[in-house]
Amino acid sequence: MTPAPAKSTESAALEELGRATLQIVHDLKNQLNGLKLYATFLRKRLEATDQSIEERETLAKLIAGLDRAAKDMTALVRYARPSDLHTQEGLDLRKILSDVVAEAATRETGGLPRTQINAEIEDTPMLGEFDPTALIEALKAVTDDVRAAVPQKGANTISLTARRDPKAATPTVMIQWSGVRFKHRNNPFKDSGCGTVHTALAARIIEAHQGRLECEADVIRAWLPLSTREQI
Repeated sequence: MTPAPAKSTESAALEELGRATLQIVHDLKNQLNGLKLYATFLRKRLEATDQSIEERETLAKLIAGLDRAAKDMTALVRYARPSDLHTQEGLDLRKILSDVVAEAATRETGGLPRTQINAEIEDTPMLGEFDPTALIEALKAVTDDVRAAVPQKGANTISLTARRDPKAATPTVMIQWSGVRFKHRNNPFKDSGCGTVHTALAARIIEAHQGRLECEADVIRAWLPLSTREQI
C-alpha cells in the first residue's frame, strides 16, 4: 500500500502566508477605520470654527481615501474566500440593473465622477435565480470600474446594455459596459476580473451564479443565466 504523499513544504508555506496576509489586511482595515474617525472629528471641528475651505476639502479627500483603502481591503479578504450565495427564484434582472444604474448615476464617492449612464435594457422579463445582495454588489463594482476609467475632462458618459444573447444555448442575458478605454496592463487581477480587486470579486460572484465576466480594451461583458422556464 503506497502511503499518501505528504503536503509539500512550499504549499504549506503558501497557505500560511495567505492566512497571515489576510490577518494583516484585517488589522490594517481596523487601523484605517480608526484614522477615519479621527479625521471626521477634525473635519467637524474645522466646520465649527469656520476654517478655510481648502483645509476642509483636504480632510474630505483624506476621508475619501481612507474609505477607498478600507473597501479595497474588505474586497481583498472576500476575494480570498469562497462565494456563499443566498439565491432567490423568480427575480427580474431588469429591476436589479435599473437600481444599479439609477444609484450609480447620482452617486459621487471615492473621487469617481458623476457619470451619465446611457442604459438600454431589454424590455421583457429577465427572470432567474439570483442572490440580489451579492449580484447588486458585483454589478456596482463593474460599473464603478468603468466610471473610474472615464476621463476627468470632456463628456462623462458610458453605455450599459442588457439583452438576451441569441448565441447562447439556454436563456442568457449579456450585459455590456462600454464607452471608455481601460488600463488593465500589469494588473494582478486582470485574468480573474478585468480590473480592480472589486471587479475581480464581481467576477467571482458572477461565476458563482454560473455566469462569466470578460474584459477587452474598451468593453466589459458579463453573462448571466436566466431560468430555463422561460423556454416553456
